Amino acid sequence: MDTSAYLKSHIRTVPDWPAPGVQFRDITPLLQDPLVFRVLVDAFVHRYMDPARKPTVVAGLDARGFIIGSAVAYCLGLGFVPIRKKGKLPFTTVEETYELEYGSATVELHTDAVKPGDRVLLIDDLIATGGTMMAGKKLLEKLGATVVEGAAIVDLPELGGSDRLKESGLPLFTLVDFAGH
Repeated sequence: MDTSAYLKSHIRTVPDWPAPGVQFRDITPLLQDPLVFRVLVDAFVHRYMDPARKPTVVAGLDARGFIIGSAVAYCLGLGFVPIRKKGKLPFTTVEETYELEYGSATVELHTDAVKPGDRVLLIDDLIATGGTMMAGKKLLEKLGATVVEGAAIVDLPELGGSDRLKESGLPLFTLVDFAGH
């Protein structure tokens, strides 16, 4: 079975959302079908079971990165760390602000979420401009962790995010590429 093609066939494209001209790649159909969800999670789990790639912790980006990241962490027997939008975490945090297509945003991480030397898998649903994942990487590095790989279900390569992330030295793993955005 071609996992990429199988998963891609279950991603819904919503035209002109949230703005005219945008082709929104909706992953919720991947999550709704238990077999498709298992294939999705297993694709990540099998990659990171390899001792050379296995992280010590999984971090997920708000909010869809929480869904995939926590399932992958559970299957690998690892802890999960949420990287949240500003103002959502109750304890002492570090923060990172980044640029979006339509402005800026800030994400936060608890100061005790990772330890120096932790090997972190940073996971999200989609890479567009790469800003969110880059901000997550910077947060984890502020606390002394090493982000061993960034992972996402979908890459939108024409928006340049995956190239920017790779140029920063972050290895990437994605399951599905969509030409155009």
